[in-house]
Amino acid sequence: MTSFALAATGMVVLLSSCAGSGEPQGAGHTPAASAPVRLWPERKPAPQPETGTGENLPAAVPGVPRVPSGDIRKADLLTVVKAQVAAGSALGGGPQFDSGTRRRIDACAAEPAHCPVRKPQYRDLTGDGKAELIVGIEAPADHSLALWVFKLDHGVVTRIMDAGATPLSVEVANGDLILREPTGTPGYDTRTVYEWDTRTRTMALRSMEFDQADSATPVPERAR
Repeated sequence: MTSFALAATGMVVLLSSCAGSGEPQGAGHTPAASAPVRLWPERKPAPQPETGTGENLPAAVPGVPRVPSGDIRKADLLTVVKAQVAAGSALGGGPQFDSGTRRRIDACAAEPAHCPVRKPQYRDLTGDGKAELIVGIEAPADHSLALWVFKLDHGVVTRIMDAGATPLSVEVANGDLILREPTGTPGYDTRTVYEWDTRTRTMALRSMEFDQADSATPVPERAR
């Protein structure tokens, strides 16, 4: 028998030995992937939103002294808050306040027990190693929260986030700002995540999702 024949015989033996109980089995027919089908292709698409205005852009807060040290903790909290309130829609601000809330803000120094401005929080949200100032102003009637974030831009106090919510909780994780809000469905919350966007230089909305309720988050009295 030639060497070629021997090699062929060995191959037959090798192939036949693969037919045992351990032989891999096929997964069967796999359906072919289909391309997405666009519904109502004749429909005119919605126009792109205008850019260049509103809370999607950073805005220097007028009337706040520069902070040459580069530490935003040196900026007076109430000075920043009152300047932002006074600027209002001129900075494209989202949440606005009624006259009662504005009076309480103005009286924060004299009546701290009735001040709607929460304790300031300082966290690095932009990843530059420096803390940003996170401000929350809560309306006592409905527990809605005006949420502002400020950073220093060459010593200038600059607003990089302006949002309103009625949150169950506010968290910071890995530089993301996370809001959990109640829904009308028992056992579920909405989870909204903001992250630093280097292109717009703001805390931009990254995701908003319907999520299972966090058992560690206390349920508001009105919802029980």
